[in-house]
Amino acid sequence: MAPPSSSSSSSSGVNHISNPCIYGDFVSSYAERKSRFMKWLSKLFKGGPTRGGGSRHPQLLGEENMVSWRAPARSLDEHTRPGKEKEESDHAMALSLAEDWKRPGYRWRTDNDEELARALQDSLNPSGYPPYAPPQYYQRGYRLCGGCHGDIGYGNYLGCMGKFFHPDCFRCSSCGYPITENEFSLSGRDPYHKTCFKELTHPKCEVCHQYIPTNDAGLIEYRCHPFWSQKYCPSHEHDSTARCCSCERLESWNTRYYSLGDGRSLCLECMESAIMDTGDCQPLYHSIRDYYEGMNMKLDQQIPMLLVERQALNEAIVGEKNGYHHMPETRGLCLSEEQTVTSIQRRPRIGGNRLVGIRTQPQKLTRKSCEVTAILVLYGLPRLLTGAILAHELMHGWLRLKGYRNLNPEVEEGICQVLSYMWLESEVLPSKGMPSTSAASSSSSSSKKGGKSNAENKLGEFFMHQIANDASPAYGGGFRAANAAVNKYGLRRTLDHIRLTGHFPL
Repeated sequence: MAPPSSSSSSSSGVNHISNPCIYGDFVSSYAERKSRFMKWLSKLFKGGPTRGGGSRHPQLLGEENMVSWRAPARSLDEHTRPGKEKEESDHAMALSLAEDWKRPGYRWRTDNDEELARALQDSLNPSGYPPYAPPQYYQRGYRLCGGCHGDIGYGNYLGCMGKFFHPDCFRCSSCGYPITENEFSLSGRDPYHKTCFKELTHPKCEVCHQYIPTNDAGLIEYRCHPFWSQKYCPSHEHDSTARCCSCERLESWNTRYYSLGDGRSLCLECMESAIMDTGDCQPLYHSIRDYYEGMNMKLDQQIPMLLVERQALNEAIVGEKNGYHHMPETRGLCLSEEQTVTSIQRRPRIGGNRLVGIRTQPQKLTRKSCEVTAILVLYGLPRLLTGAILAHELMHGWLRLKGYRNLNPEVEEGICQVLSYMWLESEVLPSKGMPSTSAASSSSSSSKKGGKSNAENKLGEFFMHQIANDASPAYGGGFRAANAAVNKYGLRRTLDHIRLTGHFPL
């Protein structure tokens, strides 16, 4: 299992911004408008308007232009005082609104404001005043939307990231919907809803399907399988979550693994090609013997092969006087002592998520003028893993039958792992197989159900990865030393050197 991987809860270049946008403010307060209105009335009653032809209303200065209204000459008799007071009051309101529009802090004008201006214009000009037009502060194209690149004009807008946007154009880079919250996440120049950004970047556990929690230091800490890249919470290594005895993946909460009844569990993918009894394994066993013969390494003796349960294999290991075994889990054994071993004779049935109905039979193994009595392999493993174990144990048998004596564990286990790896390579990558093994490969290249699936090929690649990256001195270190020698000198010259010296050629 890979060491803990850690990542910060917010990656570099990612900002979580609160209240990021400047929204336009469009309407002055009632108190301000009333104050300006009263000041104008005070001026009006103190000085009064100039009567006679050519009088002008006060001029309004905008940021970019000046607007004035000219009134025609009228006599005092044309209007009654109450009518003139109403007219002047309406004019004052129009002036107040115009002053609002010319204030430099304003950024928002709505359609209601234009309707109000037109209504005031109509009441102000009942008898021939020039039509009222609100001042234009900016030329077209002065403020372009950062989303649609269109002119914002006098509509609502917001400003953030140094740009202006129509409210509907400021959108999440993940889901595409407008961002209307007061907070959002920013990665580079891409804005996101905070929830979308978390969904996009925060890893989820592939066991419980929850966001992986942060540790005491505030970092996201998780475990990750080195081959399958399965990410999961560290707690699942200690909470009795089932692990597949073949591919090592943890059981997800929305799937169920099969229990093999001896403390092992098997995932659904591995179960598809699993070999369950001794009879089912015989064709695979004979094809691997043919593979050896294709490399001019024929086994002269018919070594019995049995599929057994975990307990029977462990008992057989105890009965062996010699031999190096890969702990804590040994999945195959080449017996050299006479023993009575209980093998599986009938394929078990699937009952729910368990295998039931296993029929076993004790079998007495005797030695016939050689140092090999049988090969034992755990039942219930996928075809490619079962074959890799058989190839390894057959190499132990071949070495003993050919007189390779007293080899240290690194040499014997290392060269056996090389044969296991070579057989897997011929199955998963047939183009790399040796020409002389084509017949053997073709006879073993299909499982009971036909050609290998992509899932089975991926399993084969994983078993090769396991062999190449084994950390133990005998199986891992021995394989790498043996493989380097075989790649440099070839298998036959390497075996001859081992016979003479007991070591790999340098």
